[in-house]
Amino acid sequence: MEDPHGLAEWAELNVPAAMKSGPMWRLPGYRFALYLGDLAQTADAPRIRRDYRTRPHLSQLLDAVGSISANIAEGYGRTSGPERAKFYEYSESSAREAVDWYFKVRFALDPAVFDSRIDLLFRIQRIQRTAIIRERCTPSRAREAATRPPRLVADQRGDP
Repeated sequence: MEDPHGLAEWAELNVPAAMKSGPMWRLPGYRFALYLGDLAQTADAPRIRRDYRTRPHLSQLLDAVGSISANIAEGYGRTSGPERAKFYEYSESSAREAVDWYFKVRFALDPAVFDSRIDLLFRIQRIQRTAIIRERCTPSRAREAATRPPRLVADQRGDP
């Protein structure tokens, strides 16, 4: 798959192996949101801070962008699909809010950078919408465990 945003290279250089081997790393929305959060803090914030027109919006932008991955992380730990979907909805809403804040600070950014951030945010929104639909149809993990036939140990099967 093509990586127009540079996520793979960023992850290789910046994300600890322990995070990349964890289960949340498999969630594309989480990876892209974490990447965007890093870009907003390291590449965009210094430019936004220098422009008197955009400086007042910086904390709102960083809060919105940071909230995207944080809500995915919080939702991931929930036991039922509908609970996870609720936090994934929060994440999608934060992505929409971040689009609004990026639009307001666009004067401080190179047009290509602005376009790239908006593309990334819309990609995150599409991923989250799909995840929300999937999770709404997913039963509770506890219910799945309760309805799964018990695993038999050797002596229960009659094995010597």
